[in-house]
Amino acid sequence: MNREILVSMRNTIEFLKGQGEVSVVTGQVDPIYEIAGIQKALEDGPAFLFENIKGYPGVRDVGNLFARMDRIAKMFGEKDPKKMKFRCLEAIKNPIPSVTVGTAPCQEVVITEGIDVMNTLPILKHTENDAGRILGGGNIFVGPKYFRGGTHLSFNRTHFRGADWASIMGGPPTHLGVIAYMDHRDERIPMTINIGTPPAVNLIAGGGNVHAIIPVGTDKVAIAGGLQGFPVETVDAKTVEAQAIAQSEWVIEGYLETESVWESDAAEASQKAGVTPFFPEWPGYLGKSYRFRKFKATAITHRKDRPIFFSPLAFSFEGTYLITVLREAMLYEIAERTIPGLVVDVNTLHGVTIQGGIIYQVKKRRPWDEGYQKNILTAALGSTAGIRMVVVVDEDIDIYNADDVLWAITTRVDPQTDILSGSRGGRGTLMQPLERMGGLGGGFDGGLGIDATVPFNAREEFQRARYPVDKVDLNRWFSDETIQKIKTSQSEYARVLARVSGQPGLK
Repeated sequence: MNREILVSMRNTIEFLKGQGEVSVVTGQVDPIYEIAGIQKALEDGPAFLFENIKGYPGVRDVGNLFARMDRIAKMFGEKDPKKMKFRCLEAIKNPIPSVTVGTAPCQEVVITEGIDVMNTLPILKHTENDAGRILGGGNIFVGPKYFRGGTHLSFNRTHFRGADWASIMGGPPTHLGVIAYMDHRDERIPMTINIGTPPAVNLIAGGGNVHAIIPVGTDKVAIAGGLQGFPVETVDAKTVEAQAIAQSEWVIEGYLETESVWESDAAEASQKAGVTPFFPEWPGYLGKSYRFRKFKATAITHRKDRPIFFSPLAFSFEGTYLITVLREAMLYEIAERTIPGLVVDVNTLHGVTIQGGIIYQVKKRRPWDEGYQKNILTAALGSTAGIRMVVVVDEDIDIYNADDVLWAITTRVDPQTDILSGSRGGRGTLMQPLERMGGLGGGFDGGLGIDATVPFNAREEFQRARYPVDKVDLNRWFSDETIQKIKTSQSEYARVLARVSGQPGLK
C-alpha cells in the first residue's frame, strides 16, 4: 500500500483525481439542499469536490468519495473489491497501535473564542423534511479512560441546535451508548469529533457494530492502522483531555455533558420521542427525533489551506459502503467461529439495506454439513441489533447479484422448514420503522433467516441449466468490438447467467 495515498483524506482525493475518479465542481453550491441533491442524483458515479460553497469562502467539501467499492479498493491498492472485507478481517486480527505526534495538520488553526459551529462548517441540510442542518460525517473519538482501555470511533448523527452545543445520538446498544449510558452515565466525557479523516479511520468508524467481534474495550484506532498498514497519527486535543486524529481536516473538541437534550425543536415542543422528523436514515426512511446527551464544544481546529468538509448521506451508496466493508468482515468471522470452513463469502446487497441484512455463500463439504447453515443463520440473526434478513445460498449462486439470490430463494426454499423467524420481545434499532413501532428503544419484531441451499443429498435434483458458453469462440463470428458492444448492452443478470453457464455445478 502507498502510505502517501492513505495518510490523509486530501492525499486520497489527489490520488483519485489522477485516476479520473473525482469531479471538481467550481460553480457555487449551497449546503442547503444543493450538495445533497447533486450527490444523490449522481451517486455511483465520481466523487465530487465542491470548491465554491455559498457562505463558506476558502472551505471545500467532498461527497460520494466512498460511493463505489472499486474506488475504495483502489484507495487501498486492492485489485479485487470483493477482497476488501478480508483486508478488514486481517486488520481486526493484526492491529497496529496509533502514534501520538506533537504537532498536527488538524491544529494549524485553533478557535477557542466565539465558537459558532454552523457558521464555520458547511453542514448540510439534506431534505425539506429535515429537523435542521445535521452533521453526519464526523468521527466520534473517545479515549481509553472512557472505553475500558480501548479507543472508540463511530459515526453518530449530530445536530448543532446552538452555536456551540449539539445533540449526539448514541444510545444502547451502540458502543457510544455503553460509554454514555452505562459506564459513564454521570460523568462529563471529553471527546473529539473528527471530520475528513484518513480513509481507514472512516471505514472503521462506520462498521464496528458487531460487538461479538469488536467488543467494548477494543482499540479501534489500531484496527484502522492495521487496515492502512501503518499507525494512525493522533494528537492531544487543545482544550479537553482527549485526542484527535492528527490528519483530520477539522476537529470539534468538547464534552459529552450529563444533561440530555432533544434532537430537534419540534421534538422539544412536543416532548415526544420517535414522532417528529429528523433526517433520512440508512434504512431509506425518514428518521425520527429523540432525546440524547448534550455535546458542548470547547474548540474548533482545522487545517489552514482550504480545509475539506466531508458530507456522506446516511441513505446512499456511500453510507452503505462506509458501514458494510468492516461489517461484512465481522459477519464472516461470526460464521467462521460458528462452523469453521463452511462459509465461502459474504455480501450485503443494496436492497437489504446497510445494517439490515447479509447474504452468506456456503459450500457444503460432506453430508455432515447439512443443517449447519441454519446454525449460521441463527448466529447472524443474534449478532447485531437491527439485522432484518440473513440468507444462505450455495456456492453456485452469485451473491453479488440480487436476481441470482432471488432465483435461489424462489427455487430452493421450503417455506415449512427453510424459513427461520426471530422471536419477538428482544431489542432492535430505532432506525427500523417496524422495530421503532415496538416501543422506545426499538422493539425487535423478529429477523428473517432464509436457508436457500440445496439439501446435500439432493444435489442431483438441482442441476442448474448449463449452456456451452465456455465451448464457443465468439471471435469466429464476431469482431472484438461487436462482442464488447453486445456485452455492454447486456443486463447484469444476463452477464451472470452467461458466466455461470460456463462453470461446473454443485459438487
